[in-house]
Amino acid sequence: MASEEREDSNRSAQLPLHTTCHLCSKPYNEPRILPCLHSFCGQCLRKEIERSGTKQNMECPTCQRSISIPEGGVNAIPQNLHLGFEVEVAGYMSRIGSDGEKSCDACIDGSTGPAVVFCCACHHLLCKPCHDHHKRNKILYQHQMVGLDKESFELLPFIMKPTECRCSESDHKKEDLKFYCETCQLLLFCRDCTLFLHKDHRINVAEICSIAEVRRDAMREALVCAQEVTSKLTKAIDANDKMAEQVETSREDATLIITQTFEKLHQTIEERKKALLSEVEAISLSVTTALALQKEQLLKIQCEIGRYTEMTTHVLQTHTDHEMIALGDLLPTELKATLKKVENVFLTPNLSSGVHISLHTDSLINELSIFGHVMNSAPSPSQSTWSSELVARVKGMYCVGVESMTSNGEQCSYGGLQVKAELRPKSQDRAVVPGEVEDHGDGTYTITLTPQTAGPHQLLVTIDGQHVQKSPCEIDVITKYSTLCNPEQVIHCSGGPSGIAIHDSGDIYVASLRDSRIHVFDQAGLQKRTIGSSGSGNGQFLAPRGLFIKGDVIYVADSDNRRIQKLTIRGQFLQKFGRPETGEGELNKPLSVIVDNNDRLIVTDNLNHRVVILDQAGTWLLTINGNIHVASGGSDTIQVFTSEGIYVRSYGDIKGSSGIVIDEEGYSFVNEWNAGQCLYIFDPQGNKIHTVVNLTTPRGVMLDPKSGTPVTVSKNVSMGTVKPVGLLEGRDNLVEERVEKMLEKAIILVD
Repeated sequence: MASEEREDSNRSAQLPLHTTCHLCSKPYNEPRILPCLHSFCGQCLRKEIERSGTKQNMECPTCQRSISIPEGGVNAIPQNLHLGFEVEVAGYMSRIGSDGEKSCDACIDGSTGPAVVFCCACHHLLCKPCHDHHKRNKILYQHQMVGLDKESFELLPFIMKPTECRCSESDHKKEDLKFYCETCQLLLFCRDCTLFLHKDHRINVAEICSIAEVRRDAMREALVCAQEVTSKLTKAIDANDKMAEQVETSREDATLIITQTFEKLHQTIEERKKALLSEVEAISLSVTTALALQKEQLLKIQCEIGRYTEMTTHVLQTHTDHEMIALGDLLPTELKATLKKVENVFLTPNLSSGVHISLHTDSLINELSIFGHVMNSAPSPSQSTWSSELVARVKGMYCVGVESMTSNGEQCSYGGLQVKAELRPKSQDRAVVPGEVEDHGDGTYTITLTPQTAGPHQLLVTIDGQHVQKSPCEIDVITKYSTLCNPEQVIHCSGGPSGIAIHDSGDIYVASLRDSRIHVFDQAGLQKRTIGSSGSGNGQFLAPRGLFIKGDVIYVADSDNRRIQKLTIRGQFLQKFGRPETGEGELNKPLSVIVDNNDRLIVTDNLNHRVVILDQAGTWLLTINGNIHVASGGSDTIQVFTSEGIYVRSYGDIKGSSGIVIDEEGYSFVNEWNAGQCLYIFDPQGNKIHTVVNLTTPRGVMLDPKSGTPVTVSKNVSMGTVKPVGLLEGRDNLVEERVEKMLEKAIILVD
């Protein structure tokens, strides 16, 4: 037994690797092929099944795929006959190719000499006498012989044919394969196997070739399908590789563009920084020089006064009456003349003189914080559209609405694209009219064009240099609007205009940011006078911004003094509001002020991030700085933030909101224009308590200032009492009565 194992071990070491079982490391014995196409010895598989502890399934020892075990066990697993044949041939070739003389397998004592040929039918090495006997025997003379030289025995795999039974029964190994068990369908058997192992099975005797051809046809059909799928997979892999290359290229391009853009921005900021610092140095030098000259003049006058004062004191102390009379009026006259010089010079420096800066960083930082977009779906100009329904003439202007789309056919949710439009007159001698583009930041744009001549024009709309759908298109400008193309009048105001208001008389009041004054112009644009000066006193300003005139009173948002000033239109100071702090009754850089019909002052308190309302006595009426409820067309909920922008909570389930308003008790009214096309009402906790349905594209909502009832804008008409429906479970009668009261006078207007 040990010698047989050593012989198997030596044999397996000489055989090719693919003829050796992965489990036992020996040549395959009764190889069986699994659905995963891995083959193992039949006995090895039986041991694996026993080791797994189940007869239903097992894991392939090579790939760990779960394999279902058929009802017949290992015997029902298909035999890999071809692999078994390769193992057998490899064994013969290993023996034939070994060094040294080979003994004859047919001789009893081997005394007739070494083997010289191999019989491919008997599978024996034959000496010369046995070889001659084969040639003389009527039964054996047709056996194919192979010489033992290397060139001859290498032909063995092509001469031998796997026509013998590969079952494990030792007493019928040499039987030809002639039968097919239709009951088992998977196995070929010899006559003895048919009689003993497959008794009572349905056996087909003569149809092996036809059955094999059926199997070949099935394989050919499966191969064709596999080739088709493989071709598709190859194309898909190639497309994937190409897309990966494009992504890598686009990544490199995007990285380069972003880097270059921000380097340019950085360079621009640095250049602007240097320019501002240069201006600071220039102004500082100018003011310092002026102060030095003023100081020199003051010191000179002081020296002269000191000299006359000292002389006068000396005369008064030492001169006699005769000496006093002899001097006459010399000293008093000269002293008074010297004192007179003081009236012609400023005794105190101008406190507003110096270096004052205005850096509006908030808006710039906000712009930079949302500057640029990175997306995985590129905008597609060819799918983007502008709608002719959105083209309208308004005071000589054409307004075009553009909707940008992605390559996936979805609307872009971001702005920042290079959208351009222009009107080209058919006449070559007419100038092309460029469009002014308003970016709404949500993928939509409004373009305003003001044609200068009547007649046929061509409208071109492009995104990133490529035409959108329906561009170019022909339009006919039927009205001449040249008088509206350019400003009728230009008023030049030095110092940086920052606010404007017009009096009933036609006089134009302009706030000047840099020189901190109010410039007054007549209707012809000629400056009549200025109001105030730079400073912090009453009637003085530091960086005034918004102006508002009501009657003969002008209100000024005195931004850097952090107050609102009230003056007559002639500039006489009347009153001031606010203190430079952040609490109630205090302002921090107000930017604008208006006065409503109730004489209340409404002020945008910029750096306090709020809107405040004051009465004419300066009493604080209201501060608008609570939570902010944001209803967005791109969000399915209402999001609540603090005034500092910190997220608090979300509520509701809205499919495209187009408006929100909140009453004084915290109830919110939200339009849904996309899916439900209705008006939702939420309580202060964010619970939906009512829905108003049957609206068509509602586009806005407000509360009637008199009745407090909600008013919305829709494309249908519905007036009268609206009863509450669909209240949430558990709501009490008070809530129901409140909803009914709010809605019983609701008016739905027509769009």
